[in-house]
Amino acid sequence: MKLNRPALVVLGTSTFCYVTAETLPVGLLPQISTGLNVTEAQVGLLLTSYAVVAALSTIPLTALTMRVPRHTLLAVTVAVFVVSQAAAALAPTFTVLVLSRLVCALAHGVFWSVIGPVTARLAPPGQVGRATSLVFIGNSLAIVLGVPLGTALGQWLGWRMSIGVIAAAGALCLLALLTLLPEMPVLPRDRAARLGRQMRDAVLILRNGRVVGLCTVTVVLVVGHFAAYTYIAPLVRRDAGLDGAALSALLLGYGAVGLIANFVVGRFVDRRPGPILLGLSIAAAGSVVLLAPVLGPVATILAVLVWGGAFNAIPVLLGSASLRVAPRNRDAASAVYVVAFQIGIGGGAFIGERMVTGGHLGAVPLLTAFFVGCAAVLVVVFRGTLPRRISAAEHRETEAAALH
Repeated sequence: MKLNRPALVVLGTSTFCYVTAETLPVGLLPQISTGLNVTEAQVGLLLTSYAVVAALSTIPLTALTMRVPRHTLLAVTVAVFVVSQAAAALAPTFTVLVLSRLVCALAHGVFWSVIGPVTARLAPPGQVGRATSLVFIGNSLAIVLGVPLGTALGQWLGWRMSIGVIAAAGALCLLALLTLLPEMPVLPRDRAARLGRQMRDAVLILRNGRVVGLCTVTVVLVVGHFAAYTYIAPLVRRDAGLDGAALSALLLGYGAVGLIANFVVGRFVDRRPGPILLGLSIAAAGSVVLLAPVLGPVATILAVLVWGGAFNAIPVLLGSASLRVAPRNRDAASAVYVVAFQIGIGGGAFIGERMVTGGHLGAVPLLTAFFVGCAAVLVVVFRGTLPRRISAAEHRETEAAALH
């Protein structure tokens, strides 16, 4: 069995659309704020509300859709994405914009819960991490190209046009999914399962110490990151005087360094994930803390680039780990990991909003560094959180269990 690269590229394209749409308000805070007559802090809460709905709905909706063929389910989630983004582009009020994003959030959790196990089914034994890194290139490209170009387009033609382009990209992605993704029927184990059992499995999976460790590390890391990243526009405007095209260029550099780091980490993610995550966490904490004082353009730009390289490679490690910590219950482990990630996004954006509203923008990087530093300690404490690749024998055992 070889890597199904066309299908993996389609999945990566889908993640590109989802991540771009979810985080695009970060780059368009001023434009949306002005266009809908709300504060920048309120626009930042778009990430919080989105994450809360995704976190609350992921497990029940994933359990409810276990009997839907995986290729069909992925197509449905992308279709919902397209409709919701089109509605957001046409939103006449901030309330309608929020509601359209919440509809997308309902599909978001299911999409991310399914994409991990689907990726594993497209990969040969021992290459799940490599396949995951290929899919997560879409995640990095969203930061490299999606958010910066979306920000530039929003500054040029308006934020509505920017969101509309994302909706159109999602429609193309949907066509590609329908064309290139192979049929993936429901596994016999899942077909025989009941909703109550699936819900129970998602709860009982938390008895697995490695799953708990992974979720704990994920929440702490992501809370810290999004507390500052949500307000990166006002931060770099304060520290370096960057705005408009300069902000778009910096976001482009932030993502570009992250893409390179993603590629490098992808080559080693199946070998030494724990030490790599520890090193990236330390690098992220050390770079973001430099954004607390006003050091000027050069120091600010360098700190942001290191931060982007360090953090953007982390989801590859966490995402592949969610498929290894409970190989016989990948769907349940993937679902609770998605919940943990969304709790981190929502919690971080909310904490950042509270601090910015309170006039403490300069303290946000210090808080981020503290959380990321705590996550580095937790990586050491939960040593089994990031296991190496599973063996071919374990892979066959997992597949056999799925058929019964």
